[in-house]
Amino acid sequence: MTEIVVRRGGVADRDSVLRLLDVAIAWLAERGRTGQWGTAPASSDPRRIAQADGWAGSGGLWLAEITGQPVGALVVGAATEYVPPATEPELYVNLLVTDRAYAGAGIGGRLLAHAAELARERGVDLLRVDCYAGDDGALVRWYERQGFTATDPFTVPRPDGARWPGQVLARRLD
Repeated sequence: MTEIVVRRGGVADRDSVLRLLDVAIAWLAERGRTGQWGTAPASSDPRRIAQADGWAGSGGLWLAEITGQPVGALVVGAATEYVPPATEPELYVNLLVTDRAYAGAGIGGRLLAHAAELARERGVDLLRVDCYAGDDGALVRWYERQGFTATDPFTVPRPDGARWPGQVLARRLD
């Protein structure tokens, strides 16, 4: 089995986050699943670049690596403004993205396990995440297989007038 090493990320890792997003967006687009993140590479979108800059400098960025190569990114911190607030202290997963070339290697699960470890270290019993709930709901089901329970559905208005369907999921920690 290939060893997945998780390390703290920082500002120097911004381009790795953008590359991982670009790979994921291309993979989704090839499958006609453009509702989640669209079709434009994150590395060419000023809004995504600014978002990646914020994540990289937040102190909440973690990278999964295989033989020194970044193959996944996790960002944890406070919940985003468009989701219902938690009623208790929590750690929120703001981003989880993996390199599709390593699909099936358990990278996403390893990063979520790391998020749970971080929450426990902080004395927090609740881990939440939100994800795209459109198309066939496959992403929601993936998080459910990781031990999360769907809680609050929500929508985010898009600049083009469309609405982005989302789902908040929660996981209680032991």
